[in-house]
Amino acid sequence: MRTTGFSELVLIVRDVPQAATFYRDVVGLRPRTPESDWDQDWAWFDVGAPGGRQLLGLHRGALLFEEHSPRPAGARWGPVHFALNTPRDCLQESVEHVRAAGVEVFGPTRFDWMSAESYYFYDPDDNLVELWSPDDSP
Repeated sequence: MRTTGFSELVLIVRDVPQAATFYRDVVGLRPRTPESDWDQDWAWFDVGAPGGRQLLGLHRGALLFEEHSPRPAGARWGPVHFALNTPRDCLQESVEHVRAAGVEVFGPTRFDWMSAESYYFYDPDDNLVELWSPDDSP
């Protein structure tokens, strides 16, 4: 099997405009869709290069294929964990930006096995967001 990289992650949220505001203002992601186009069902953000193919989607309600899930309604999707690669020279500023928004931040956690440091916080829908920062190259 061959893959070419990460494409998209869709988080199921209770309130799309509220979650979109959090990911724009607190996490600092760039909206793919303008705020005027955020509705109760969808909002999209770039998580890689602007206009690239790495996207975070925020969605309220069932996804297109959810009716085929073998799991019972209400248990088909749930809070997830994902990490955002954060350059080390921006890590503390990013953490302080999240804290300044009144969000509790946990960490740092050191990962010697992958030469990285991480901080964690929850979004309004209890998804665990990680600011993952690899050590600078020698």
